[in-house]
Amino acid sequence: MDHTVDQTADLTAHFTYTPAQLSEMASDVLRVARELGATDAATEISEGGGLSVTVRKGKVETIEQNRDKVVGVTVMIGKRRGNASTSDFSPSALRATVEAAYNIARFTAEDDCAGLAEEELLEHAPRDLELFHPWALDAEEAIEIARRAEAAAFAVSPRIRNSDGASVSAQHSQFMLATSRGFMGGYPYSRHFISCAPIAGSGGAMQRDDWYSSKRSPQALAVPEEIGRYAAERALARLHARKLSTRRCPVLFEAPLAAGLLGAFVQAVSGGALYRKSTFLYDSLGKAVFAPHVQIHERPHVPGAMGSAPFDEEGVRTRARDVVRDGVVEGYFLSTYSARKLGMQTTGNAGGSHNLTLSSSLAAPGDDFAAMLAKMGTGLLVTELMGQGVNYVTGDYSRGASGYWVENGVIQYPVEEITIAGSLNDMFRQIAAVGADVLVRGTKETGSILIEQMTIAGN
Repeated sequence: MDHTVDQTADLTAHFTYTPAQLSEMASDVLRVARELGATDAATEISEGGGLSVTVRKGKVETIEQNRDKVVGVTVMIGKRRGNASTSDFSPSALRATVEAAYNIARFTAEDDCAGLAEEELLEHAPRDLELFHPWALDAEEAIEIARRAEAAAFAVSPRIRNSDGASVSAQHSQFMLATSRGFMGGYPYSRHFISCAPIAGSGGAMQRDDWYSSKRSPQALAVPEEIGRYAAERALARLHARKLSTRRCPVLFEAPLAAGLLGAFVQAVSGGALYRKSTFLYDSLGKAVFAPHVQIHERPHVPGAMGSAPFDEEGVRTRARDVVRDGVVEGYFLSTYSARKLGMQTTGNAGGSHNLTLSSSLAAPGDDFAAMLAKMGTGLLVTELMGQGVNYVTGDYSRGASGYWVENGVIQYPVEEITIAGSLNDMFRQIAAVGADVLVRGTKETGSILIEQMTIAGN
């Protein structure tokens, strides 16, 4: 049965194949697998392309046009599984790819947890979530938009003397997923962005910062001049940064970085880490992990959102749910395989999370960024993190950082060359407030997050 999401937009300008042609290829792949003797099979066929340009100091640095396509095939022989892929869509190449997957499966050890998702969990009536918003952008138009963003950055102050460039990208993709359990579905989607990275100061006193806007619809992108101006203001604010002495104090994570804390939680309660017991949040279901006012919701069906999907990478229906309620973990992020390893059921998260929102039941509409600084009083505002210093087995957290020292709710001066350290266990429990300065970064949405105490390592 075909479960392709209906699209009214004209696809021919952006794709080589029609949805019907992708469906036909997927059906052929499954038929060949059956002929070879596979007990189950699945395939995902995708293609995409786009345009990216980068301008630096008004001059074009790069113009890239990409077009990609791939067929991935999974073949099951009982509890044995084989995978193969190709970028050749010809009938002979598709058959050879299925044969390769079949032969791999023949010599693979049995895995009791291997296999496709159960038929009753599949999404048989996917809704149109408005994920495809084409941008008829040519190179000249993209260059002009990038120049507008960068020129706006330079216009902010004569102290903006250099730039790492401004970039514009328009990307369009589509896919078709089919399984021998009777599922076939797919849809087109788009991702566009504008970014700018100015450099303030000169000599040994230079500071760089950046800002970007990323949306599925080009009409929803921020105005290029606004992106450039804000990026320049951020770079200027970092000039004459100081070091701090080692201390313990409250830490406020700016909203873009707060989304990274949410990402750390997702990784710690995702299937692979859980069944391998390589996470400090192993066996955390039903337990208080966060401060009692913290809520995390998953909303996969928000129209046009970056993390929306009617079904996951296995065809399993997605659903809205509470992941954390009043600080207590209500759900993990599981695929079919990881769920079976844990003796549980898939959560529809093969491929990752969908539109996660972290919020606080204590937050008020007036809790903007200034209000969050006031709540912190005296402490460290973090606006940039460096390094990968997160140990998910122990929860230990240590990252290079820069930002601003704050006293009595007012920013005093920029700081750099410091390290912030703590334990994610303690950090999650010590979330004192979540701001109303909400920002979406990828599939995650949160305001700034205030942590009660962390260690700052400096001079």
